[in-house]
Amino acid sequence: MSERKLDAVVVGAGPNGLAAAITLARAGRSVRVIEATSFIGGGLRTEELTLPGFLHDTFSAVHPMAVASPFFRSLPLEHYGLEWILSPAPMAHAVGDTSVILEASVEKTAAQLGKDDWRYRRVFGPLVRKWEALFEDVMQPAFHLPRHPILLARFGAMAMLSAESFANGFFRDPKTRALIGGIAAHANTPLDRTGTAAIALMMMTAGHARGWPIPKGGAGSIAKALASYFAAQGGVIETDCEITRLSDLPPSRFVFFDLPPSRLKSMFESSGETAPLAKQFQNFRHGPGVFKIDWALSKPIPWADQKIASAATVHLGGPLEQIARSESRPSLGEHPRRPFVLLSQPTLFDPSRAPKDRHVAWAYCHVPHGSDRDVQTAIEDEIERYAPGFRSIVLARNVLNTKALEKKNMNLVGGDIGGGEFGFWKMIAPKRNGPYEISRERGYYICSSSAPPGPGIHGMCGFNAANAALRLDGKN
Repeated sequence: MSERKLDAVVVGAGPNGLAAAITLARAGRSVRVIEATSFIGGGLRTEELTLPGFLHDTFSAVHPMAVASPFFRSLPLEHYGLEWILSPAPMAHAVGDTSVILEASVEKTAAQLGKDDWRYRRVFGPLVRKWEALFEDVMQPAFHLPRHPILLARFGAMAMLSAESFANGFFRDPKTRALIGGIAAHANTPLDRTGTAAIALMMMTAGHARGWPIPKGGAGSIAKALASYFAAQGGVIETDCEITRLSDLPPSRFVFFDLPPSRLKSMFESSGETAPLAKQFQNFRHGPGVFKIDWALSKPIPWADQKIASAATVHLGGPLEQIARSESRPSLGEHPRRPFVLLSQPTLFDPSRAPKDRHVAWAYCHVPHGSDRDVQTAIEDEIERYAPGFRSIVLARNVLNTKALEKKNMNLVGGDIGGGEFGFWKMIAPKRNGPYEISRERGYYICSSSAPPGPGIHGMCGFNAANAALRLDGKN
């Protein structure tokens, strides 16, 4: 007997795949999610990487875009075990002998910035006051009818700039410029590239509006909550089932791929009858990778500036010029001498992740795509600059270079955690059938972080892709 045809199959149980599946299931469609590994959640995974009882977020860990996301805000995930924890300050950036703190309050942040006080309030005040309307538009494909055109135009005029141009053109104080540069560096691309200002604007607005929260117990709790909610809508998840050829797929009206284009291209090419589909992704390129370290600690990190202990997320990179030099290297295939370091210290605010009076922390820096160089010393040297004696509190460490990251999550090709090389114009470039549709005839859609609005744990790539299919389905 042939298998009953489903309304939709989703390949990949990452946050965007689950978002697409949930959106379809809530619309009354029959949906099956097929995951190659035994884990659900993709980048949402929590493991004992160092010592027993020490819980580490293997990939994504801090989630400002999740709590600002229209998709996540539409879900009752608190009823499925998800609890968000906010540190007193969303983020701290170490600059020389002191630090600048991204506070929840725009005014308190601005008060640290000297002559930029009024400039900072003028830029971020209007965005934060209307943050819900802003994210409703910004997290859609660029070519859509905006619901708040004036607000979007204000944002877009700044977002199209490079991070360097935005920081230097709008602000005067080195602390302000450093703060913006460090947050824009999450794009993992040189800060002189068009559109990198958008990353800083979105993440800073989210920080003021909603904070940079961590989930209690680790990122895996987000995946569990999403999966539980999906099951409550009648959805089914099948694990340990890798799809390598299109013929492996069960019959369905639609197929959503939560995969990077490089893996999709390989799948299409191996299914010779659909080889022309692969041409859509022939110009796709992966971005630089990351090198990550997790630590089990005997005590909290001994920051020289104790203000840094108020934030779950810490940036170690000095002034804007130093960050820009560091972030320009990986795209050229080079390793920075002094890398910009992104660090998280979750157990200061979530003690459930470690044994009593013990702590965990992680940090990563950007490196060339596929790099196998060990940059542990360079990362720990940067931490020691701002927290003398750090190495003396390390009980154990786990190191993940780009190849180890890809081995743990096959979507992180070459250690690329962003779903491809950053490109503002790539994100807004129109396609004949929209940014998600691969083949209307076959009902194929891409819903991974390689699609708009891009990387981050927000689910909007899957949410938008599913809604594009539902609109088409409703017309038939």
